[in-house]
Amino acid sequence: MATEAVSQPSPAAAVAVPPPAPAPLPATRRGAVPASSRRPILRQYELVERVKAYDPNADEDLLNRAYVFAMKAHGSQLRASGDPYFHHPVEVAGILTAYKLDSASIATGLLHDVIEDTGATLAEIERLFGPQVARLVDGVTKLTRLPLQSAQTAQAENFRKLLLAMSDDIRVLLIKLADRLHNMRTLHFIDDPARRRRIASETMEIYAPLAERIGMAEMQAELADLAFAELMPDARESILHRLRQLRRDDDGLVERIVEQLRGTLARAGIAAEITGREKTPLSIWRKMQRKNVSFEQLADIIAFRVVVGSVADCYAALGVVHGAYAMMPGRFKDFISTPKPNGYRSLHTTIFGPERRKIEVQIRTAEMDEVCEFGVAAHWAYKQGAPSHEGRQYRWIRELLDILEHTAGPEEFLENTKLEMFQDQVFCFTPKGDIIALPRGATPIDFAYAVHSEVGDHCVGARVDGRMVQLRYALQNGDQVEIITSKNAAPSAAWERIVVTGKARARIRRYLRSRKREEFIQQGRDQLQRAAKAEGFQLGERLLERVVAALPHRTVDDLLAAVGEGSTAVRLVIEACRAELGHDEPERPSAKIVPLRRRSEPARDALSPIAGLPPGIAFQFAGCCHPVRGEPIVGLIRTGRPVTIHATHCPTLQRAADAADSSVDLSWDMRATEVRTAARLAVMALNKPGALGAVSTVIGKQGGNIVDVRFGHRAPDLYEIFLDVEVDGLDQLQRVLGALRASASVSSVERVYA
Repeated sequence: MATEAVSQPSPAAAVAVPPPAPAPLPATRRGAVPASSRRPILRQYELVERVKAYDPNADEDLLNRAYVFAMKAHGSQLRASGDPYFHHPVEVAGILTAYKLDSASIATGLLHDVIEDTGATLAEIERLFGPQVARLVDGVTKLTRLPLQSAQTAQAENFRKLLLAMSDDIRVLLIKLADRLHNMRTLHFIDDPARRRRIASETMEIYAPLAERIGMAEMQAELADLAFAELMPDARESILHRLRQLRRDDDGLVERIVEQLRGTLARAGIAAEITGREKTPLSIWRKMQRKNVSFEQLADIIAFRVVVGSVADCYAALGVVHGAYAMMPGRFKDFISTPKPNGYRSLHTTIFGPERRKIEVQIRTAEMDEVCEFGVAAHWAYKQGAPSHEGRQYRWIRELLDILEHTAGPEEFLENTKLEMFQDQVFCFTPKGDIIALPRGATPIDFAYAVHSEVGDHCVGARVDGRMVQLRYALQNGDQVEIITSKNAAPSAAWERIVVTGKARARIRRYLRSRKREEFIQQGRDQLQRAAKAEGFQLGERLLERVVAALPHRTVDDLLAAVGEGSTAVRLVIEACRAELGHDEPERPSAKIVPLRRRSEPARDALSPIAGLPPGIAFQFAGCCHPVRGEPIVGLIRTGRPVTIHATHCPTLQRAADAADSSVDLSWDMRATEVRTAARLAVMALNKPGALGAVSTVIGKQGGNIVDVRFGHRAPDLYEIFLDVEVDGLDQLQRVLGALRASASVSSVERVYA
């Protein structure tokens, strides 16, 4: 495509452009227009000169062609501000030049909206600008043309696609963040308050944490603060008012402290560049909420950054600062020896500094400071060979991809992803010394899943710093965690309530869905076989395979699961089987025992817990599944024997039903009193004196009665106990399980069937 004729300045006019300062916010939510939204558009030659200022070998032709193509494609389109739409992609490209990205990224910034908002196609972009630019444009293009079910689903699908694209090329995320930053700077032009809040919420929950995760502190701070201004304008204004008052009361304080710190370090022979800056209103607000303190009680409203020449100088400067000023206990953090997952490195300490002020001091090298400001973009310089797969080194991206694999739908994926992107973190260690970063409040189960999914699935206990802890223990910074596993263990439904990482929750939910599906399949098979037997024919796999084609299910297992959960009627399947067999009226089988049928008002013993059995019929509870009052049950009838009561989810019910003469659906008579049945529990208890007594006491306090005890696997720290506990129903059983899980002597407890 021909390039527009433009006047070009001399090459000598090219100068390096520093990162732009955060855009000023409106005085009120609908007040004065930010200067950034009304400044003149960045002209074509100005954009090219910006790029060539840091990359003399930039593809000038590519940039010119992308600029002209985007301008013509967007044509007369207008934004909500009334500006030509083309201003937006040019501003996005300008933001990217501040981070010194390569020519392909700048061109993508210019073209990122042409597929979504104009008649341009991806094939056209690839033909005109090459496969690399086309791949980047596709990565940041929204899925607005898909027939999505809801705004929430659209948001989740968009984020899913962004994740997949940025896992292959981290530049996709950098371009998307620049796009979102300019949209947030002009958010106040949107008239619909609900739409503004939705965009701000999405920015706060997804895009600001993403910027933080790749170490782009300035980008994260501006995105979060702009969202904060929309979501909580009154709170933000109150913080700004206090900051203005603080500046009036302590005029020149920052400069005085900087001079005193510089003099202290200079006397020790350490040259340092020192700056002071206020924390953002959002970070101040969050700290006030988290610590439940007032504005005046915060110690680090102003942070002082000390930039020195080497890592050795960092620790030397720390020693000088601690020697000259008293430090606040518990407020020292070493992110140099233990970097954050996003690559952030620095020493943090809080001291009673000059003028007896509580201040935070951050000590780092110039290289560390660049990484802090630019994050992944600091490593993505044009001169380092364009590492297009840079994103693969980020463990958290792999964790998000793992969540994507194990979630059932887009909304669940988005929920678990938000969990995964918590900003507050703790750093724990494996026994081999590997660092695992987790959200604050994470448990040993979260740690186990962070190590490996299989470790999490088979976790039965944990040892922290050499001592046994409960699986709900909240891990702390510096904990060394050892996970105890058992090949027979499996995730528990209770785990879902105590984990905080998206990966752990997604994996647990997947297992629980799989287990529930297996139960439904077994229940559906049992119901169909009983109905087929009553109709006089055998129901085999081959017959089901022929029948499933006539029903709205893809596989036999799908059909059986639908029957088991009640979404497909048993009669519908039986009629399909009869049609397949050509049986218009199958003969009823002759049987010595007639299937029992419920009566509308059965005469029964007033103390009988089972409804549906005629008076005088003897029954017994199955020892394989130990049914508890309140669970769905079925009775199996054999000649000369009592009716055996099984839970419908009993793993051995199929074999037992094959050996029975007949079966009947039963229910519990909830009016019966003094009915107690035994449930079997598998308890992993600490191997220490008094543990068994503590378990017995806990059960007794909840009204349970232990009627049988057996011991299973034994380890140096844990041993397995199988208990048959009598309870009066499911509610009491849940109380017993909850009390055992809360006991300090118990690592885990589950109900078992066998």
